[in-house]
Amino acid sequence: MSEETKHKRPAALSFIFITVLIDTLGLGVIIPVLPKLLEQLGDYNTSMATQINGYLTFTYALMQFVFSSVLGNLSDRYGRRPVLLISMVGFGIDYALMAFAPNVFWLFVGRTIAGIAGASTTTATAYIADVSTGDNRAANFGLIGAATGLGFIMGIGLGGYLGEVGLRIPFMAAAGLALLNALYGFFVLPESLSVENRRPFDWSRANPIGALKRLTMYPAIAGLISAFSLVYIASKAVESVLAFFLVEKFKWSMSSISSLGIFIGVLLIAIQGGLIRIIIPKLGQQRSIVFGLLFYAIGLALIAFANQGWLMYVYMIPYCLGGISGPALQGLITSKVEPNEQGELQGGLNSLLSITTVIGPLLMSSLFAHFTNPKTSSIYFPGAPYLLGAILMLISTVIAIRSFKRTNANHPALDSGVK
Repeated sequence: MSEETKHKRPAALSFIFITVLIDTLGLGVIIPVLPKLLEQLGDYNTSMATQINGYLTFTYALMQFVFSSVLGNLSDRYGRRPVLLISMVGFGIDYALMAFAPNVFWLFVGRTIAGIAGASTTTATAYIADVSTGDNRAANFGLIGAATGLGFIMGIGLGGYLGEVGLRIPFMAAAGLALLNALYGFFVLPESLSVENRRPFDWSRANPIGALKRLTMYPAIAGLISAFSLVYIASKAVESVLAFFLVEKFKWSMSSISSLGIFIGVLLIAIQGGLIRIIIPKLGQQRSIVFGLLFYAIGLALIAFANQGWLMYVYMIPYCLGGISGPALQGLITSKVEPNEQGELQGGLNSLLSITTVIGPLLMSSLFAHFTNPKTSSIYFPGAPYLLGAILMLISTVIAIRSFKRTNANHPALDSGVK
């Protein structure tokens, strides 16, 4: 890393923070608006709208699966800066397109573009790895979680409150933010990957299947990668039905959904942006992972059986505390990979996570639709996706603990993640 990059590191990390924030914002904007938007674009009830949302998320995730490894490998060859800037322009185009979508088909077109641009998260996490050292690696990855929290706040806030004024206005606001961030990054973002750490672009390593195969090069962290995948199936997929769950069970309005979204975002920022900097050094990364996964499981189980709307605020506290597991997991995984392979690793991880996002929303939305439609089930249980999520978190906890026992004998430095 050059002296100029070190000097500009705060501005660079700010740009990465905003980039991930806008990525999440684009997903959050849709959450409170989509039920009404689908009602406007076609005649859909809650169950059908939930399934369409699952297909939209499937489209987004499929594009991320295809392009994450490509963008990650391109960033290993040409640097992180150009990939990030081009992706932000792509986000702006996507949101502008969705703002004027005349029918559901164009929502799918928009999600396709967003999935390609959203694959830049691969490069953003590689950038974090480039500018991080052992003692601040997990904390810097916490910026990704904090950006996710703030993006959740802004996305749901824009979607709910601006959506009350006009269903298309939130997308226009998101488009403006993405393009402004691209302009900001053009002037302040330094390159983080030095020329000597770059490597030739190789299609055999850049294709998504090849990227997944490359993950097998790291057997010491195979269990952690498996746990990482289950966490995202349980959390990201279940989040995709949140608005529909709140509308179906508690008859919440868009503004009510936005208020809960803002509360969740504040919690995530406090935990990911601040609390983990205290917790992870004190507990160590392995204990942080275990406690985080257990908090996730408890929160999801409570949400599944919530019988009053105000309890959602209470139950979201343990769920959001589960967020300490993500940076700790990612810190452990990235600490075992060489600098010139970080983009490839992140591409492989994002491809893997994209598969979970392909599977998860379809599974969870179908489960929700099944247990809320009297024609398909005699049991009414809209909390079914959350209960399944809790079970997956417990399985992930067991896998992680078993992985620690196997790896500690050969890699005693794994728990600290600083070597």
